[in-house]
Amino acid sequence: MSRTITRSPQDSPDAGQNSESVLSHGLKQRHLSMIALGGVIGAGLFVGSGVGIAAAGPAIVLLFMGTGALVMLIMRMLGEMSAARPSTGSFSVHAEEEIGSWAGTTSGWMYWLMLCAGVAAEATAAGTIMHSWVSFIPAYGWVAIFMVFFCASNLTAVKNFGEFEFWFSAVKVAAIVAFLVLGLLGILGVFGSAPGTSHLTGHGGFFPTGVAGLAAGLLTTISGFAGLETVTIAAAESDNPSRNVARAVRTAVWRIAVFYIGSMAVVVTLVPWNDPKVATDGPYVTVLDQLGIPAAGTIMQIVVLVALLSAMNANIYGSSRMAYSLVSRGQGPRFLGKVTRGVPAAAVLASCVFGFAAVIAGIVWPTTVFAWLLNIAGCSVLVVWSIVCLTQLKMRRRLERESPELLSVRMWGFPYLTWLTLAGILGVFAVMAANADGRHQLIGTAVVVAVLAGAGHLKQRRDRQAAESA
Repeated sequence: MSRTITRSPQDSPDAGQNSESVLSHGLKQRHLSMIALGGVIGAGLFVGSGVGIAAAGPAIVLLFMGTGALVMLIMRMLGEMSAARPSTGSFSVHAEEEIGSWAGTTSGWMYWLMLCAGVAAEATAAGTIMHSWVSFIPAYGWVAIFMVFFCASNLTAVKNFGEFEFWFSAVKVAAIVAFLVLGLLGILGVFGSAPGTSHLTGHGGFFPTGVAGLAAGLLTTISGFAGLETVTIAAAESDNPSRNVARAVRTAVWRIAVFYIGSMAVVVTLVPWNDPKVATDGPYVTVLDQLGIPAAGTIMQIVVLVALLSAMNANIYGSSRMAYSLVSRGQGPRFLGKVTRGVPAAAVLASCVFGFAAVIAGIVWPTTVFAWLLNIAGCSVLVVWSIVCLTQLKMRRRLERESPELLSVRMWGFPYLTWLTLAGILGVFAVMAANADGRHQLIGTAVVVAVLAGAGHLKQRRDRQAAESA
């Protein structure tokens, strides 16, 4: 029996709301395609992946193959559900409908927390880069400038978000394509002697750090993919949500594999995995320096800055839309549901304020409050993906019974690959539980999940009682 929920105006276009109370539809297919492609290409790939290489060695390629496969399956599930039922709240709305209010509340607010924490981390890193170039403005001054700029741009119209993200993503994609081309030429010996397999099998072999290194690298690679869900949130504000999200998902899946796995293969083939500069300067800078590319460090700093600003822009957008959807469904303070000229202005401001507060926490309490927040955020994506799997299992069966014509995008190998994906996520949780840092993340996350799930369960019970008494 399907569950009946109260949909937000955006989730139900025919709800009879006036144009001032619903979100606009200013995104185009080109915006969504680039958001899908660039949404998972962040500073984590350009810089953070160096930490994974230092931990796992050349075997990082296998880790990215595994996590990349996991991510592609998650994206396919999201594409299936969003193409069938486009919604501003995306997986949170679907979880509420298929599982219950507790699942919608938990996944939605965990995702909001993750994105807002991401805004803080990205703004801080971007401010540090800008301060190194323009030193008379302190890093926190640059953070304030970026926060105000992107908050203002997200308050005006959704097409501004789309345009910024389109060009930001275009720069990131162009940088990776250029890197892959130069890397392939380097492997072939165009820039000197061909390295062959010396860096893959030397320096301790392909698995130089063993199982412990793989475990440490696994957590790094997983966090690098957070943010892929934004395209399914943005689809609801496009001119044809079902068609556009289906196209965006189909075109992005294989390209993600090429970019991530290809990049890592190039890095570990061209430079020793234990070169200290891989972790400190970043793998891309190290490779470009090895190839003799002029101003490699400056070039990659510019690309990393673009990636950080892109992530800030996308995270402010995604968090504000998720908050708007949750509030529209009675799962948050009502004032956050205020819409001005097709934009959830109150939710945008709240997300920016929380993000800036987190930046301040990073300055005042870097090893306590801010570290705790980042730890929770890092684990949130696994909680969200787990709920996505459970939701897709139920939603797919219901759609096959009731509305098979809506399944324009279908999850591969259903239900077996869905169960395999869920098992993979549980495996990551198990790896985290095996080390002290991971256990701290799990404990903190479990507390937040318990609070959110409890609040959602209480709402679910109140709704049931109200329905029975009506």
